[in-house]
Amino acid sequence: MADEKVKDEAMQIMGMFQILPRLVVFDLDYTLWPFYCECLSKREMPSLYPQAKGILSALKEKGIEMAIASRSPTSDIANTFLDKLNIKPMFVAKEIYSSWTHKTEHFQKIHTRTGVPFTAMLFFDDEDRNIKSVSKMGVTSILVGNGVTLGAFRQGLTEFTQNHNTIEKNKQVWRDKYSGKPASSETNKD
Repeated sequence: MADEKVKDEAMQIMGMFQILPRLVVFDLDYTLWPFYCECLSKREMPSLYPQAKGILSALKEKGIEMAIASRSPTSDIANTFLDKLNIKPMFVAKEIYSSWTHKTEHFQKIHTRTGVPFTAMLFFDDEDRNIKSVSKMGVTSILVGNGVTLGAFRQGLTEFTQNHNTIEKNKQVWRDKYSGKPASSETNKD
């Protein structure tokens, strides 16, 4: 019941925005669930943060694709937990592997697999270094403190919209500057 309530609230939040991301990417440890995979065994039953399942369900219902970008030395445990939680099919890409590089490698693979531009992605993670490196790629990236919540979700959509509007404004400035014609002449053609 709580998941449905969160899902409804997440749907209302999305309804407040004209522009939505095409792909939302989540880290796993301390973002979708409150633990490190390598500290548990496959036999255990994992749990998500309280609002995570409702947010995932809302995104799925809205038709927004989702992916995972997670650094874990135990990707087998992470994949087992995704199965146990019945959320694995929700994700169009699952980049879960041990890597000593930044998450930029995960995002390159997600982009290649989905074709979604970085500027059309929204990312949630609990580590500031990942937020910084992925943001430089053009991905709107949100640092979460206690997992994905409705507040973090709203913040993510707000920042995504602001970033989108800035990009569009810059494109228009570029068009005006290099087309040789004022923007208004484009709209006055017969």
